[in-house]
This record gives sequence, structure tokens and C-alpha cells, in this order.
Amino acid sequence: MSITRSFILGVALLLLGSCGSQQKAVQSGEEPVIETEFRQLDTMFVSAPRDPEPENYTLPVYRASHTRTHDLIHTVLDLRFNWEKEQVLGQAALTLSPYFYPSGEVTLDAKGFELESIRLKGATTDLDYEYDGQQVVIDLGRTYKKGEEYTLLIDYVATPAASGGSAAITSDKGLFFIDPRDEDPDKPTQIWTQGETEHNSRWFPTIDKPNERTTQEMFVTVDERYEVLSNGILESVQLKGGQKTWHWVMDQPHAPYLFMLAIGEFAVVEETWEGKPVTYYVEPEYKEDAKAIFAHTKEMLSFFSEKLGVKYPWQKYAQVVVRDYVSGAMENTTAVIFGDFVQRSKRELIDDGNDRIVAHELFHHWFGDLVTTESWANLTMNEGFANYSEYLWFEHKYGRDYADHHLLGEWSGYLSSAQGNLHPLIHFGFEDKEDMFDAHSYNKGGAVLHMLRNYVGDEAFFAALNLYLTDNAYTAVEAHNLRLAFEEVTGEDLNWFFNQWYFEQGHPELNVTYDFNEATGQANVMVEQVQNPEIMPAIFQLPAAIDIYKANGEKVRHEVMVSERVQTFTFELEEAPALMQFDADRVLLAEVEDNKTSEQYLFQYEHAPHFLDRYEAVLELRGEGSPAGQQVMTAALKDPFWAIRTAALQNLTPESAADASELLSGMASEDPHSEVRAMAFTMLGELGEEGALALAQKAIQQDSAFSVIGAALQYLTVIDPDAALEVAAALEDNSSDDILLAVGELYATTGETQYLPFFKKNLTKVDGFSAVYFVDAYKELAINSDLETAKGVAEDLSAIATGTGASAWIKFGATRGLNEMRKTFEQAEDDEELTFAKTLTEMLKKIKASETNPQLLSFYNQMLSDVKP
Repeated sequence: MSITRSFILGVALLLLGSCGSQQKAVQSGEEPVIETEFRQLDTMFVSAPRDPEPENYTLPVYRASHTRTHDLIHTVLDLRFNWEKEQVLGQAALTLSPYFYPSGEVTLDAKGFELESIRLKGATTDLDYEYDGQQVVIDLGRTYKKGEEYTLLIDYVATPAASGGSAAITSDKGLFFIDPRDEDPDKPTQIWTQGETEHNSRWFPTIDKPNERTTQEMFVTVDERYEVLSNGILESVQLKGGQKTWHWVMDQPHAPYLFMLAIGEFAVVEETWEGKPVTYYVEPEYKEDAKAIFAHTKEMLSFFSEKLGVKYPWQKYAQVVVRDYVSGAMENTTAVIFGDFVQRSKRELIDDGNDRIVAHELFHHWFGDLVTTESWANLTMNEGFANYSEYLWFEHKYGRDYADHHLLGEWSGYLSSAQGNLHPLIHFGFEDKEDMFDAHSYNKGGAVLHMLRNYVGDEAFFAALNLYLTDNAYTAVEAHNLRLAFEEVTGEDLNWFFNQWYFEQGHPELNVTYDFNEATGQANVMVEQVQNPEIMPAIFQLPAAIDIYKANGEKVRHEVMVSERVQTFTFELEEAPALMQFDADRVLLAEVEDNKTSEQYLFQYEHAPHFLDRYEAVLELRGEGSPAGQQVMTAALKDPFWAIRTAALQNLTPESAADASELLSGMASEDPHSEVRAMAFTMLGELGEEGALALAQKAIQQDSAFSVIGAALQYLTVIDPDAALEVAAALEDNSSDDILLAVGELYATTGETQYLPFFKKNLTKVDGFSAVYFVDAYKELAINSDLETAKGVAEDLSAIATGTGASAWIKFGATRGLNEMRKTFEQAEDDEELTFAKTLTEMLKKIKASETNPQLLSFYNQMLSDVKP
């Protein structure tokens, strides 16, 4: 499972607040935004005092793995659909056997079904059962022993309905009809499923637990115009009377939450990898872009197979894009579902491809599908590995700088989350299983694997993963299985590592200081652990490297183990060190206060080998007028890695930027990375540098990246608005978020109502941060128009915020826009405008009352705290 980009809305709130700026999220002088996954968490960990009365003691909450009483061996589903009523008309044949103890009854998950009959295969009479709307307890008529198989035949009608959702998976409906009555001309008609966590039992009866495994067959009958995708291999397609019956067979066992269906008018692009089908399902207009959307899929299959020493184990690999998806993506075995945010043109994918999410879902086919978490408390056994696959792929394909840049974002996401909610990585005390889909299971899980890899070394790390996969294939696992595999390979007891990182909560907070005594020739590195011992371990055991550099750049490495609350490491040196670097491999998941001088950061930038060394030096010296600071910023503008160049651009002081205007112009036109070119135009605009007009005009006509075209148009808006308006009209029909935002911000500056139709036409087409700022521009134009125009815009925004078709980004933007309008009109003196402010308040109340996305609702409760029911 990959987290939807709506998780990044936390960043939007932090950056936007009540700000009315329509500029990009990152301004000069700010720390560059690393795209991270932020989870909105509602509670702060509080350590409870010991109750002095023993009779008040209770056992802590423990979410055990599901107790298996029956083994689900094989599942056959025969499915048709009532599109008008949004119902599943199903027949299920479930083959089971008692798991160990003899049993005469079996319990199945079946949420919201109309059960028409339940009988044993070969029998003519129905079985007795009790059904509470969630589970059905079936009397089998006699006692069966372990090894005795029986097959239940169940006829049913399922009407999937949501009872909730989470920030990660916004609805638990299980099966979704998209525009089933063909009422929305802007949407395709589709059916798709989302089984994780235990939602597939809303459309077929099963034992809906992650430690269950079954093979499957699916017969799906739909109108002949539709493609049908499911798990496994397509056995046959039969056409009869305008209807096609698709027969999909999955002959390798997997967990029921990984069953999937996707039905729609897809374009199908086919490839092969080592004789196995590799297919991409996209909307027809994106057929020519399909291989770019899922770029490097075959290369990833080879890379991960080779790296793990376990060849991709399944029969095929398919990827499908659907509309209105309730998460980011889902690793259904052999058939991954993606939200439509990945569906972009080749040009839109320049320097912003889908590698991360494609790698994440593919790696799940080893960690999550082949070897599956036994309980949701152990979710990181799925998601931590999938998260770390992103690092592995980036390191392989683009180099360590790129991978470390990504890792920094993952650390940031976890550390932000940990400020509001702290729990062990293996978390048996969760309140709701959906809560496990957070920055602990994902980000921290991946970061812990990175530290483990660094500690044992690459050869042992991948050998242990190979052993873990081969020993536990087609089974459910917990963290101890992983520990035992690493101990078998390395010969070392690793309980210390797993206990502190998997079963305890928190992370180290370190204060590191350095000194050198010229008289004694001793260098000291003092590491103090300052994390709160009441809520996390007082002492973490931390293997770390300390590099000591001479002035000529030569270094000596010292491997140490931090194992005390305050610990000093002393080294005998022949001369004063130019730099001492703790955690020289830059792998520790920790908050570190590293006390260095400007000159030491300059030396670090020039000599330390990693992205994080250089990036840290840029951030520490930003805005500093010292010679060392100026030298670092100048060098960083020419750094070999694009993110360092971008960081340097963002953090130029006005004085240094003015001196570098010629260099900025060159970067705007010639830098190989589009993000750098775009940022250079942004900086040129902020400087008011008029000499880049011709470059901006050229970029708008010729640059391959839409982000650069958008930035160039924003530059023109600042420097020459008339010239910007001349070119904007030709860009109105472009589908790129960057360009639509740039055009919208330009039109907002005019105050002309003639541009309102442009906003209304594109309001639901923009996504991400751009959506929020696009609504901002629309709102500004409305406020600066007449009252009737403002009322019309408010109605548009209210419809979007309370509707179901828009992305979380645009819904948030619409709600925020209405709130900003309310604040503006509340300051008015005109009675009619004050009345309108009250109307806006009622709109906002309705939005809060109708919102079902937990994260959006949490944001609304903060943003609209003064809007009472």
C-alpha cells in the first residue's frame, strides 16, 4: 500500500496557514520542501502515573493475531453486477478444512450481505447459520477433522457500503462503482476494489484476516465493452449475448485482502519479462504514455529479483489506473491498483516520474504478498520493506545522492509524525487497525532497515533477506522471523537492535560536541542522549562511524558504539583535525544537534562524501554573510546534484543573488534538471531581474518541462504582465498543473471577471499544492469583483467541497478559499456583505458536517475552529 498524496496536506497547512500568497510553496530563504508523507495524528503520548490501588490494574491492550480455526484453501467467485443499485450478485465456493482442532462450525466475514442460500457442495439442503450483518456462523452439520476438506456454496447479494475510513484509506467500502449510471460526462464507468485492511469481505464471503491464505478463481460477467483485470492468469474470455465472462485463475495462495477486481474501458499495453506478462491498464487517451507512466517496471523486476536472490515469484505483473481511488496504490498480488494521479503525459513526467510508487508496490510482491504480516500490529513487515525499496531503487538507478535526498524526506515525515504520536514500530496496543498506516510503519520501518543494512553490511543484509523470504514464503510473519534470519546469517544476537527499534518507541535525540586539546593531542567527540526517558528508552545502543579529517582532506575512520547516556570518545592525533564527523555514514534515525563552526561546515561541504553532508552545510550557512557561508553557497549553485543546486537557489540572500544574476540566467536556460530551471526563473522574478525576458519567452515556447514553462510565465507576470497575458491565452487549454496555476495567478492579478470561466473550467483538473493555490487565485478574483460574482464563486467552491468527485487537495483548497472569503466579508461594513459572510459560515458548517475523510476533517477542525455547529 502506498499512501495517497493527500497525506502531504499536512505540509499545505503548515505552509499556507492564513497566508494569502499565491506563490509557490517554497520561497527564497526557506528550507526546501522535501516531499514527505505527513500523517495527521490527534493524540500526544502521555505517560500514565502508576495507580496506587492494585485492584485498578488492568492488562494493557494487546491486539493479537487472528486465531485460525479453519484453513481457507480455495475460493471460487462467480460475479455479476447490478450497476443501477450498485450491488454485487455473487456465488462463492469456499473450500476449507479445520486448522487443527475438530470443528462443526465455521465463521466467515461477510459485511452487509443478503444471504440467499448456504449449503455444502453435493448437498441439496441449506445449512443452518446465524448472521449479524458482519459475520456468518455456519453449522456444518457434523464435525470435521484436520485434513478433511469441505466446500461451502454461498449465493448472496452484496451492497458495499462504507462505515468509515482512515487517513491512509479514506473509505472501507471494499468495492466501488464509479459513475455506474453514466451520469458524469467527465468520468469513465468503472468498478474497482480496495481490500486492505479487511474490506474485501464487503463483496465476497471469506476469512478476512492477513494470516489467512487461499488460492482463487474468479468468473466475472460484464458488458462486452469492458476490460476485466483480476489476480493471476487469464484462463479464458467467453462472449455470449453482448456479455463477456472473464475467468481469472490464481493458483498460488495469498491473503484475502489482496484479492482484486478492476473493470472499465481501459487501454491495455502489453509487454513481457522473462516470459511472464507485464501489462499496463490506463484510460485510452493515455495509451501512448503507459510505458512512461510505469517506466522501469521491467528493469525493477530484474533488479529486485537479482538483489534478493529470489526471482519474482508470481505468474504475471499488471498495473491499472482507476478514478477516485481511496488511497495511493495497492499491492494486490499480480495486479496493482493506482490512483489516477500517476496518469500523466510523458512531458508531465519529466523529472517527476512514478518510480517511487511503482517500486514500492512491486517490492510488496516479495514483502507483503509472498511473505505477509501475520497481524496489523506487525504492518511494518509489509510497509517498512516497501518503503525501503524506494531507497534501494533510487540508489541503483540514480545514485546515492538521489537516494539520500529521498531518505531525508522519509526521516522528516516520521519525525514530524512522532511529535504528535509516539508508539512502537510493532504496535500491539493500537486503537484501530487503520491507525497502523502511519509514518511509523512506513517511514520509520524503512529507516530502521537502512540502519540494519549499514550495521551488518550489504552482503549479510541481502543474504538475510534471501533467507527470510525462502524460509517464510507463502506464510505469515512477525518481526522475530526477520531477527532470526539475520541472526542465522550473521551469527550475532540482535535482540538489542530489534528490541530498541521494533518493540520500543521513539528515537534518539543527540547533542554532539567536538574539541581538540593541542597540548595533549587528544580529540574528543562527546555524544549526549537527551531524549525524554519517560516516553522512550533513556539509552539507545547506536553503532556509528566517526570520521576525522586532516586539513588535506585525508580521513581516518573510527567505528564506535554509543551505549551510555553521556559518552566521550577520545582519539590521539598528530595535528588538529579540520573536521570530526559523527555518524559519518549519515544513517542514524535521530535528531542531532551537531555543534560545528562555519569553517567546519565549509570543509564538510568540500570534503565529506555524502549528499547529507553538503545539504546540511548549505542549510546551516544559509543567509550567513561569512566568507565560509558565501563560499558554500557559490559552490552549491554548481553542485553535481540537482537538489543541492535547488537548495542553494532557494537560500540565496538578495545581495548574493544580485551578484549571481548572470549565473541564474544560465541555470534557468541550461540546467539539466527542470526543477533547477524553474527555481532559477522564480528567483529571477523575485530579484526583479529584467534581463531574462527573452529567456522566459524562449522557455515558454521550447522548454520540455511544464514546470519550467509555468515558472517562466510567473516570471513574466512579475516583470512584464502585458507580455504574460499575450502568451497565457495560448496556454489555457494545457492540462499541466504548473501551467494552469501560472495562468490562474496571472489572471487573478488583473481583477478582470472575464477570466472567471477559465477558473470554473479547470477547478477540478488541478491537483496537489497547485490546486490549493489555484483556488486561492479564483477566490482573490472573486473578492475583487462584485458581490454577486463572489456569491457564484462561493457556490462553486461549496459544491466541490461537499461533493465526492474531487481530490482531497482541491476539496481542501475549496474549503480554505471559502474560509478566506468569510474572513474578508466579516470585515465589511455593508449589510449585504455581512449577510453573505454568514452564508459562508453556514456553507463551512455543512462542509464540516458532511466530510468523511478523517484527515480532511482533522484539518477542517483546526482551520475552522471558530466555526461552531
